[in-house]
Amino acid sequence: MACDIAAGRLEPCKDSVGGLKAVYFVNYDATIYTGATIVSDEITAFGSAVTLYKFDLKGTNNSFDETNENSRDNGTSFWTQTGTLVLKKQDLATQSELKLLAYGRPLVVVEDYNGNFRMAGFENGCEVAVNTASGAAMGDLNGYNITFTGTEKTPASYIDATIIGDTTNTVVVTG
Repeated sequence: MACDIAAGRLEPCKDSVGGLKAVYFVNYDATIYTGATIVSDEITAFGSAVTLYKFDLKGTNNSFDETNENSRDNGTSFWTQTGTLVLKKQDLATQSELKLLAYGRPLVVVEDYNGNFRMAGFENGCEVAVNTASGAAMGDLNGYNITFTGTEKTPASYIDATIIGDTTNTVVVTG
């Protein structure tokens, strides 16, 4: 049967940490999904160079979570992928880009502090909600709270870290 497991798992070493280092947004294009090479649930190549727009993250307010939802009655199973991001300091250029993210349905690559890259919304894209925060006190956040949500048939795919920024598979745009 295709849904029978084939391996167990030992207790891992305590050598990983939480948190996101960066997030990369990719303009939605169905050919990214159809042209990708996936080996053992990992994206190892894209059909052509994909442009990744990198946003650096710092702090403890950034996260990425997935929830698997199943219905025995309907025979369905899917994954809800949710990320929360905090971008500090408001400015016109960032506001303009965030507006476009909210209007589109980008794919979202999250980079964690363990060197893992995962793509949310790989097949269907993500919805992005932007909240602007001005704060009330001098020490409050002046910036943006961003939430992205994807609904997919499978969990967020891992991406082979060696293809990030290799110019054959991905072009990373910063600043």
